[in-house]
Amino acid sequence: MITLQTLNPLDDSKLEELGFTWHTDSDGSKYVSDELVEISSAEAEAYYTAGNEIYDMYVEAAQYVIENDLFFDLGIPFNLIDVIKKSWENDVHWHIYGRFDLAGGVDGQDIKLIEFNADTPTGLFETALLQWALLKHNNMDEKKQFNNVYEAISENFKRLITLFDETSEFDTRYDGWKILFSSIAENDEEEATTRLLQQMATDAGFNTAFEYLENTHFDENGIYDANENDYEYWFKLYPWEDIAHDEPELATTLTNIIQNQKAIILNPAYTLLFQSKGMLKILCDLFPDSPYLLQTAYEPLEGLKQVEKTVFGREGANTKIINADGSVTEQTDGPYDNYKKVYQEYVEFPKDVKGNKYQAGVFFAYEACGMSFRKGSEIMDNMSKFVGHVIV
Repeated sequence: MITLQTLNPLDDSKLEELGFTWHTDSDGSKYVSDELVEISSAEAEAYYTAGNEIYDMYVEAAQYVIENDLFFDLGIPFNLIDVIKKSWENDVHWHIYGRFDLAGGVDGQDIKLIEFNADTPTGLFETALLQWALLKHNNMDEKKQFNNVYEAISENFKRLITLFDETSEFDTRYDGWKILFSSIAENDEEEATTRLLQQMATDAGFNTAFEYLENTHFDENGIYDANENDYEYWFKLYPWEDIAHDEPELATTLTNIIQNQKAIILNPAYTLLFQSKGMLKILCDLFPDSPYLLQTAYEPLEGLKQVEKTVFGREGANTKIINADGSVTEQTDGPYDNYKKVYQEYVEFPKDVKGNKYQAGVFFAYEACGMSFRKGSEIMDNMSKFVGHVIV
């Protein structure tokens, strides 16, 4: 059973002072819970260990996919295969952050991997800053969390510098290189998250700038802001699979930019392998004895309660929960139904006394570095609530 501590919530004006404007959901309910999930030090350590071990498995699985040309199985768009391979070959294409969604981990339940959001920063602002602010607002010890997200991502930006050596694919060593950060206009959550990442990179010593995606320019010689300033790095809060499907000309241009060593893109293209839920099946093939994995296949699992998911999709869209007899107990609609499907063994999320279910999110930046929870029902969707945590 999930145990909770009740908080004095931050009011909307205080949240907005922090830059957090998406505090109220479309039905008028508050997105941020006024409670904290209690976890023990041992449980926090178990989440940390799980994140590190699962990431290592993903790295090995990605190498296996590339060596065995399994891109189709993962639903990878054909026009990104070359750039994925190129980005995988050299550490200058460095994975800055990702988030594991996990079931269990509290009240004696085993930790199980639900999926890896390897290029999706949803919940980053909340996890890195907001839950820390909630503890401070309630005169609680801010150190009583598994939460080093801000510092860990800042350190990971520094690794973009320290990874360079004499064998670098770039002729010039790091010397004041710049990162352009981009998100789409008129999306407060994505812009605030992107600007937070920009601040982390600034803290790491980079020269940074922000430009809306719509005003960013590309050609085979590089990436430019609206004033035609060029940048050695480009961070985009725009999914690789959406670039491939919705902006095929941009996909080609970015491939040429990377192939010609004109810029480095963050997160790198190979994170699309991690992002694909098809990788869950590869992991099961390679690591059948892992305690963290749920049985997963590309076809329905016989005799098991299971979850049908699309290989790419967000916020619980286009998801079904299917009983062992084939009947559907719950499902969601969405825009991702044309993607390939995977079938993952069903697992119960831990619940509180009211029956609300909780999914842990563990961020990874070189190592597991922090966590928070989402509260909802069987399928965690865009109406799920953010819940911080405290170590007791």
